[in-house]
Amino acid sequence: MAAAATLLAPVALAAPADDIRINEVVTTGSVDDSIELFNKGTATVDVSGWILKDDNNSSKFTVPAGTTLAPGAVRAFDVDAAFGLGSSDKARLYLPGGSTLVDSFGWTGHSAPSWSRCPDGTGAFGKAALTLGAPNDCGTGGGGGTSPVAWPGGGSVATADGSDVFGEDLSGLYQEGSVLWGAQNSGKLWRLVRDGAGGWRPDTTNGWTSGKTLRYPGGSGSPDGEAVTLTAAGAAGGAYVATERNGDASGTSRLSVLRYEVGTGTGSGLTATKEWNLTAGLPAVGSNLGFEAITWIPDATLVAAGFKDESTGLAYDPSRYAAHTGGVFFLGVEGTGTVYGYVLQDSGAATRVATIASGLSGVMELQWEPQAARLWVVCDDTCGGRHRTMRIGATGVFALAAVYERPSGMADLNNEGFAPAGADECVGGTKPVYWADDSNTGGHAIRRGTISC
Repeated sequence: MAAAATLLAPVALAAPADDIRINEVVTTGSVDDSIELFNKGTATVDVSGWILKDDNNSSKFTVPAGTTLAPGAVRAFDVDAAFGLGSSDKARLYLPGGSTLVDSFGWTGHSAPSWSRCPDGTGAFGKAALTLGAPNDCGTGGGGGTSPVAWPGGGSVATADGSDVFGEDLSGLYQEGSVLWGAQNSGKLWRLVRDGAGGWRPDTTNGWTSGKTLRYPGGSGSPDGEAVTLTAAGAAGGAYVATERNGDASGTSRLSVLRYEVGTGTGSGLTATKEWNLTAGLPAVGSNLGFEAITWIPDATLVAAGFKDESTGLAYDPSRYAAHTGGVFFLGVEGTGTVYGYVLQDSGAATRVATIASGLSGVMELQWEPQAARLWVVCDDTCGGRHRTMRIGATGVFALAAVYERPSGMADLNNEGFAPAGADECVGGTKPVYWADDSNTGGHAIRRGTISC
């Protein structure tokens, strides 16, 4: 086991500089060479031009211009292009110019997976779960607190679609690089491409111009599509749509996951190649209060985090299940606020491996964010637009990490879709995030903001 980390005493500085602290350091793993800063003060601090160094004075990373930290905010920086963080090294923070030391932290062993302050900004460093961009995991089974805090990104929100393109009922979102997938309650799936102005427009090729109408296997019915996700195979592996009922029998619950081939074909409709109808194994809910959210987490990620399989009471073992896409689907129920995890096998069999109380009165969207290893659980105006993040804690189950208010510049909209951009779009410590407004407020259904990354 590595020797205990040593916190190096920072030079005392006048506020607000001494309110900024190194809060988390990651030296190994999928997001290695990352340093997170935290503002423990009561005023926003502009950290543009501040310098991050390792133990080598000739190595430095300059914080991008326009970077600020609000009170209680965190911001992680990938310093890999400037220097690497070794198994015995330091992370040091300087004011612009690189001569006035603000804070520093040294260690004698890799982070495995993270060196984190507990409590945030003021406590000692210790080994903890990776939580870059969110409150640190301080031994509470997932980190963070239950009191809502400010949105972890910019407050400004802008429209990101044309006027009256989608109408009402645009619900789930999922970003796949340069494509944004959208599920619509009225039984359509949309393939959206970038519009050149920071937003999205319908793809005009291969029959996607007005979205594609969804059908159940065999070509019948009108699935009430509420959410969409992809697996590691991307669109080539099919799109998975969460539905709560058949629009042709709207008074009856039908909580299903439907798989659609979306990589080929030019027609205006899509017929599901498979349905997993999970209704019988779940508590009864109203026909319009069923599945509203879906996301997929790779088996490897769950195994590495020590995820516990509720069906066995043991650590999750993918080999127990036949062919199943290499991951677990997590689905959110609007009527109960509960999240369920399922292994959906290619044979059509389904096994529930998790039941998670979200703490929200309803779940409208779920998104797994690999970059920060967190599960976003989103509510609409029913909950004032609050978002929660959850992580797998020491006991192997998902637990609350943080509660966020909606961005200050966004009205309390009926947002049923939410999709953070990938790590490749992280610039200056932030990346885009998108919401789908089920009500098409002011003629717009998609909005764009930012989150820390």
